[in-house]
Amino acid sequence: MKEPRHIVDTTLRDGEQSPGLAFRKQDKLTIAKLLDEAKVYQIEAGIPAMGNLEKEAICRVKDSCKHSLISTWNRINKADIQHSFDCQPDLIHISVPVSMAQIYEKLRKDKTWLRENMIDCVQFAREKGYPVTVGFEDASRAELEFMVELAKILKRYEVRYIRFADTVGILTPASTEQKIKAIIEDTGMEIEFHAHNDLGMAVANSISAAKAGAKFIDTTIAGIGERTGNCDFMQFIYTASTLYDISTDFRAAQALTKQVEKIVRK
Repeated sequence: MKEPRHIVDTTLRDGEQSPGLAFRKQDKLTIAKLLDEAKVYQIEAGIPAMGNLEKEAICRVKDSCKHSLISTWNRINKADIQHSFDCQPDLIHISVPVSMAQIYEKLRKDKTWLRENMIDCVQFAREKGYPVTVGFEDASRAELEFMVELAKILKRYEVRYIRFADTVGILTPASTEQKIKAIIEDTGMEIEFHAHNDLGMAVANSISAAKAGAKFIDTTIAGIGERTGNCDFMQFIYTASTLYDISTDFRAAQALTKQVEKIVRK
């Protein structure tokens, strides 16, 4: 029997960061319904902190989807998470920068601040009864020991799984497999993998992450996303379905890809 792997589609969040692309509210609803019909495991519906229009779109997505879990993306602060509460998602995702460049140069903070605020934000969401996932932003440039330390902390707070994000798209299949396997072996945490396609290896890296034990793989329709894009939804399903049990409906996935490409080309 093939091992299961689950699709986390982020077309509505990371995909919308493609240069010149902005989905209308109706576009977001149409894409979400198509993903839901294809039985995609999870839809990352957007960023509530962007404002009321974004929150309204996320709420409509949540009300319209019957099969897929709906998640929201948040920075590592309570104000973002408070906005997510207004949307009542199935999952709250908190992005935590973990590389030294991100912590010290982007945030202008230190490791102690990061640990404390990460725990504070996770507790804030968990106390309201929400399942939480945490994304390790810029994980491919971070210290493995530091990520393992954070993962062990998150495990104590019942975080469902960790997203390993190759934010700047520098990984290769070999390095992806090595890093994902090391974190799983050292922590026992389930891993979600988020690839960027700067070196043209987002799909290959995602397959390697799945091979290393990552149970959740992030995709976007047609591989859209910032810079050179993300892991292509259809390419990953086509390749991975020969190796793993992918619950997504293959024919429905083909149909939705064609429809979403029409929306993107508008």
